[in-house]
Amino acid sequence: MCSSGTSAGERKLMPTIEEELGRRSLLYSLLMPVMNQFVPGLDRGKGMYFLFIKSEAKTPGGLLARPVLTSYYKSSYFRERPYDPYTNYTSPNETILCQDFYQSMYSQLLCGLCQNHDVLRVGAVFASGFIRAIKFLEKHWILLCNDIRNGKIDSKISDPSVREAVLKILKPNQKLADFIEAECSRESWKGIITRLWPNTKYIDVIVTGTMSQYIPTLDYYSNGLPLVCTMYASSECYFGLNLNPLSKPSEVSYTLIPTMAYFEFLPVNRTAPTPLGQKTDLQELVDLVDVKLGEEYELVVTTYAGLYRYRVGDILRVAGFKNKAPQFNFVCRKNVVLSIDADKTDEVELQNAVQNAAKHLLPFGASLTEYTSYADTSKIPGHYVLFWEICLSGSAPIHPSVFEDCCLAIEESLNSVYRQGRVSDKSIGPLEIRITEKGTFDRLMDFALSQGASINQYKAPRCVKYAPIIELLNSRVVSNYFSPKCPKWVPGHKQWCTPN
Repeated sequence: MCSSGTSAGERKLMPTIEEELGRRSLLYSLLMPVMNQFVPGLDRGKGMYFLFIKSEAKTPGGLLARPVLTSYYKSSYFRERPYDPYTNYTSPNETILCQDFYQSMYSQLLCGLCQNHDVLRVGAVFASGFIRAIKFLEKHWILLCNDIRNGKIDSKISDPSVREAVLKILKPNQKLADFIEAECSRESWKGIITRLWPNTKYIDVIVTGTMSQYIPTLDYYSNGLPLVCTMYASSECYFGLNLNPLSKPSEVSYTLIPTMAYFEFLPVNRTAPTPLGQKTDLQELVDLVDVKLGEEYELVVTTYAGLYRYRVGDILRVAGFKNKAPQFNFVCRKNVVLSIDADKTDEVELQNAVQNAAKHLLPFGASLTEYTSYADTSKIPGHYVLFWEICLSGSAPIHPSVFEDCCLAIEESLNSVYRQGRVSDKSIGPLEIRITEKGTFDRLMDFALSQGASINQYKAPRCVKYAPIIELLNSRVVSNYFSPKCPKWVPGHKQWCTPN
């Protein structure tokens, strides 16, 4: 099994055993009984979920290494699951298991539109993935309408198994095609989800942590449908359930299921730095039964598959108790600075990437004075934005291509999960550098001090999220540049890729 990409960046290889799929399937089987307590009648319709597999590789020893969801979707637990009205999806298995992203997304959307009145819930794994589906619809709705009107599937969908599965659902429907065309032709796409799928009761996506940046976009497209986070899981282990799935995203808490793994907790105090020389590893771990209300902890797991006291990298806060079982808020990923989709970029990695890129300025007598960054998700796909203030000691102008090379150099220096998102998944847009006026970061410090920051402890943030700060930075941008092409990426673990 390979991880989705931790805060360390690169995918990690992890042991797994056959029984682990059964354990994870058990957790999936608990989701709908909980959900049905809050939203009854879900057995009378279908779920439109956009699910995808990712590329897999082989270890030097010949073992398959693939992400956890790809492993699950390809397993008999998913492919041969018995009929259950609570897990009845609009997408045939063949459309989910298609490796070509365009064909998979197109065919899943087509099937979802054909069954639009049957859809009671919609979703994807991450909020970013669901918004990508809506943006895909925004771009290709004319083709989809033509297919529905004529009862034929577009020639770009060439996978025989996908075509066969879709044609079992797709029938000529002039009325439906006209309806979709009328809705998609309107100037505003506000509420498009409830307009096209009028019986939808909620959106099932992860909107905690960095995914919370997509909540306003989801609210816009759905007219404020409930956003439901049903479960808490990672590549290493599935953890628990949200027993109050209709709670606000900011109030979501998860109840850990102790049979999933052995859970321990490393106390965290994010407001107080670790004393010099003290290793956090040496702190005493706290058992599940001993955590305290309001305290924050880093999750540590020992799994059936062989991980021993593995630090997952998630920071959790004890929100309350169900009987005596602790319930946790997801606070953040440890050390993560930037994230658009499954990518996780920390401060050290970003610093190294920026240093590599800044070398392109040296021949022009220029140097990087200061920088910060943010994840821009105002458009889909989202992309990394870096604000640079540079010092020019020479008189020669710097050609735009130099800054474009800087963009690409940063992307080439980032982890494989980021580069896969750029090259293969197309879930991340080209990195952007915005050059700011001289003195911009002095203004940034002045703003921080006016908000109560200490001048003795102030340092320029490496990532900004506060809207007034982003507005301040944008107001002083003099030019901007994008990466001119995708960075290099090949499937597989970086240790297996030998240089030519």
